[in-house]
Amino acid sequence: MRRAMARPSSRNGGVRQASRARAGGWASALRARLKGRKWPIVVIACVGVVAVLLLLAQDPVTLHVKSAYRASDPAFPEYVAALANAPLEYGGRYDILKNGDEIYPAMLSAIARAKTRVEFETYNYMKGEAEHAFSAALIAAARRGVTVRVVLDNVGASKPDRAVRDEFKRAGVRVVWFNPIGFWTIEATNYRTHRKLLIVDGEIAFTGGAGVADHWLGHAQDKEHWRDTHFAVHGPAVRVLESCFFENWIEAGGEDAPELGPLSAGDASGPPTLVLWSNPTSGVSNIKLLYMYSIAAASRTIDIQSPYFVLDASVRLALSDARDRGVRIRVLTDGEITDTKSVKHASRNEYAALLDAGNQIFEYGPTMMHAKAMIVDGQWSIFGSANFDNRSLELNDEVVIAVRDADLANRLTADFNADVSRSREWHAAEWRARPWHWKFREKMWGLFGEVF
Repeated sequence: MRRAMARPSSRNGGVRQASRARAGGWASALRARLKGRKWPIVVIACVGVVAVLLLLAQDPVTLHVKSAYRASDPAFPEYVAALANAPLEYGGRYDILKNGDEIYPAMLSAIARAKTRVEFETYNYMKGEAEHAFSAALIAAARRGVTVRVVLDNVGASKPDRAVRDEFKRAGVRVVWFNPIGFWTIEATNYRTHRKLLIVDGEIAFTGGAGVADHWLGHAQDKEHWRDTHFAVHGPAVRVLESCFFENWIEAGGEDAPELGPLSAGDASGPPTLVLWSNPTSGVSNIKLLYMYSIAAASRTIDIQSPYFVLDASVRLALSDARDRGVRIRVLTDGEITDTKSVKHASRNEYAALLDAGNQIFEYGPTMMHAKAMIVDGQWSIFGSANFDNRSLELNDEVVIAVRDADLANRLTADFNADVSRSREWHAAEWRARPWHWKFREKMWGLFGEVF
């Protein structure tokens, strides 16, 4: 019996010895392959660089902003305009355009009617049906003698086909690229123009969330076509938006002199309007100040709609103060259908604290939701190209419009509520029970919140 049992033991020992030999051989081969290589040093160095960059990206101070006026006070627009160092205009009109079926026809029709000049700036200009339509409209305008100027972001926009670029040149469409990237300009990679502007004859302007790409076509009918909001602007604000365009036109290398229409007195009885544009800043931008003072001025409600929702300490504090005052806060953002998963995870890193404080969070379900607006107390509305995140509030070139007009606020609120009806609301208890791997991804990507 002992001899019979010894045989399998011997065989098992041989198997173990063979396994150790193979493992030792594999380890030796790995050591030989890695010998002399500096990959651990490279990895540690990369981690160190990322850590330093994230540390530098943190705001040096947390701002505690308060407002001497409520958003419903007629004096608030003048008050916040002075604090943001921007002129207050009166008498504008703002038409809300929902999704590509309303946005693109209105913009293309305005270009087709242009008599003197067209200024167009966008972050996204992607090859496809939409790009062909806009390129054809710009070329046709230039051929009939209209001055056409175009600013495209060097990161967000794809270069049009050679045939289109040649046709631009022959027709006289002037195209400049914002912050081209090269070996000596690597720092510029982080600073983009995210503005969306179309100004025609100095009489009508368009701004909002929509760029030029095929996913903006249609009416958000499926997950391939985005939900977005754009605005047609009439009145004195058009001149300010045209001034905003020429800032980036000159910065991107445009050489001819800016053209602006005559200063309009507007209608003193019309809604007060504030147009702000921002550039990268190491402190606080005027757009960020506008949002923070608007939150500080809320007494009843704040509705925030943004595809990317990532907060810094200052904005967290402003929202916390508003909630402590009894303000109802609703956040509507994108859901599982998103173009940037890493930002989505960083955004969800904010949810627990907001939900525990009694705020409401909704994630849009049917498709990518790209609309950007904030409505305060049913009176004060902010809209434009800026997302509710640190990249828009401190890094990108952005443009927003703030208007005190109850009718406009009610229309935006109606659209907000319609989108909420197609969204998933998260509740605090349900959110706490989410899977562990969600929590891990939120914490990891939340570290990058200041650069998203």
